[in-house]
Formats: sequence, structure tokens, C-alpha cells
Amino acid sequence: MTRPGAIWREITKNLGRKPATVLYPKERLPIPSNFRGRPVFDPEKCVGCKICERDCPSGVITIEKVAEKTFACTFSLDKCIFCGQCADSCPRKAITMSQIFELAAFKKDSLVDRKAGTPPEPKAQEEEKKDEGQAV
Repeated sequence: MTRPGAIWREITKNLGRKPATVLYPKERLPIPSNFRGRPVFDPEKCVGCKICERDCPSGVITIEKVAEKTFACTFSLDKCIFCGQCADSCPRKAITMSQIFELAAFKKDSLVDRKAGTPPEPKAQEEEKKDEGQAV
């Protein structure tokens, strides 16, 4: 059995210590440089090899062809385990892991992130439009 006054020694010992926690929304701890947050897709670098889609253990990535040499990527962030395998396996580094970790949402549909590249307009059609404009 413990003595009733034994807690006072612990209280006085810990009164001068800094708290172990922070007031989160107001105070923030620094994020480590190797933190794996939300995956980010760069459509300019993607070549459509779909290695990231194949290597993803959760199956959350879908790569779609938008136009010639232009691809779109869809992430289902509600299923993502943020392992970083997609970023590691991409040969062109079109997918990187960001420092974004606050992904709370009220609707599951808002956790589907689609990033599409804008297809470039063919140069032959641009030249035809210019010629038609001048001929009229």
C-alpha cells in the first residue's frame, strides 16, 4: 500500500516541466522533410506507363489518356494508405508526396482527387484557323 502523500512529490517534480502536447490548431509542430502526405500528380511529366497504377498496394490510382501524350490521374484518397510506393516507382517523378496531411472531409466524394493535363492544340489546326481568318 502506498502512502497518501506520495503523489505530492510527483506533482512538485513535474510542475516546472514543459507540457508534452501542443494546442494543435493554434500551435503546430514542424513536419519532417521525409513526411508522406497527399500524393501530387504533375501531368507535364507523365508518360502514361501506368507503373504507379500497377504498384499501388491499395489500388487507388487510375491513369487515363486524355489526348496524344497527355494523361490524367485520379487518386481515391479515402482508400490511400500514403505509403509512397507510387512516388517511388514513377520513373519520371510525375507523382510526389506532399506535406499536406489535413484531409478531413464530410463527404467521401470530396476525397477523390482528379488532376488532368490540358491537351495541347495541334499546330496544324492552329495554322488552318489563321489562314481561314485571313482569307475571309
